[in-house]
Amino acid sequence: MAISRSPEGGEVQRAPRARMTGAQRRLQLIEVARGLFAERGFEGTSIEEIAQRAGVSKPIVYEHFGGKEGLYAVVVDREMETLLEMVTQSLTRNRSLYRIQQVALALLTYMEERTDGFRILVRGDSTASTSETATYSSLLNDAISQVEHILAGDFERRGFDPSLAPLYAQALVGMVSVTAQWWLDVREPSKEVVAAHLVNLCWNGLTRLDPNPELVESDYVEPRESGAEEV
Repeated sequence: MAISRSPEGGEVQRAPRARMTGAQRRLQLIEVARGLFAERGFEGTSIEEIAQRAGVSKPIVYEHFGGKEGLYAVVVDREMETLLEMVTQSLTRNRSLYRIQQVALALLTYMEERTDGFRILVRGDSTASTSETATYSSLLNDAISQVEHILAGDFERRGFDPSLAPLYAQALVGMVSVTAQWWLDVREPSKEVVAAHLVNLCWNGLTRLDPNPELVESDYVEPRESGAEEV
């Protein structure tokens, strides 16, 4: 119990700090560990450091998670669940153009709001307690599968070869993912502007898709659009 002095010089006892419930303590340890794992990785983080930053003894951490591997597994699972839910909801709602926009925004928003969690997923440290599916690459594969399904149906309706949907799905998701990771470091322009430009490239590329693209020779001349001025 902390003690302070009154203006008259006498000692006044403060009320003891409210103790955390078990659930509150568990959540606190998860948040503290998330920051340390993002900063130093799994191997570079110790139970002692986690306990010290949380202001508890090491046995408290062991009591809640059984050890560092158990705590790391919980952190990774929570981040995967959060990001997967955001991306999946974006992919399964609304029309195609808006859907592409929302996927880009969902990823950028997650990275902005849960930067530590994203760095943990990208780092991809594996332990005996974490599933091989609990990685950023596995989440991208899930997103690619869903985009592939969407594109296959669109290709069939437009008379394109649906067997090429996996290739285009890889390209689209890869473009969004790599751009998002670049933006995480620079944070400019705003996520809304980045999403708009990603959608611009994706959507205009898909709507003007050549069903039979071929490589061109070095003497290839771009066809002029009607009304275009010569440069």
